[in-house]
Amino acid sequence: MSEREPKVAKIETLLDRLGNLAVESFHYIALFIIGCMVAWSAVHTVIEILTIKQYATIDDILLLFIYLELGAMVGIYFKTNHMPVRFLIYVAITALTRLLISDIQHDHKADMDLVIITGSILILAFSILVVRFASWNYPSVMRDKHQDKPLALGKTPRPEDDELA
Repeated sequence: MSEREPKVAKIETLLDRLGNLAVESFHYIALFIIGCMVAWSAVHTVIEILTIKQYATIDDILLLFIYLELGAMVGIYFKTNHMPVRFLIYVAITALTRLLISDIQHDHKADMDLVIITGSILILAFSILVVRFASWNYPSVMRDKHQDKPLALGKTPRPEDDELA
């Protein structure tokens, strides 16, 4: 082993740390901004409901649920450093439900659009089932880039360690 190789390894380790720091910093700053925007939008919607509309429609309530799910996603990422895929699917289901209710309220007729929207909701609900099943039965374990150490004998990864759980 030459004298040059340990120096290269040290430089590589330093650059890896700097790169990880830059990526983590970007994630936290971007998620903080997203969290602030979600909170601001939710407050704006509530103020609009209380002042201009003076009552909340079902569309407004479902919009607040969407804000709640987006805020929960940001909060979970800050706590666990994992982005839960299920919450994105919940947001999509809530948005489609909001669209469905709005369509029914305004058009008052049954057409193919309703079937397409409800079919989409069914597919998304099934996808949550698949994600939950997969994360329970096949959990993944997040490891460092340079960590090659296997799990302890007899220890299996738990679903709560999975980024999809």
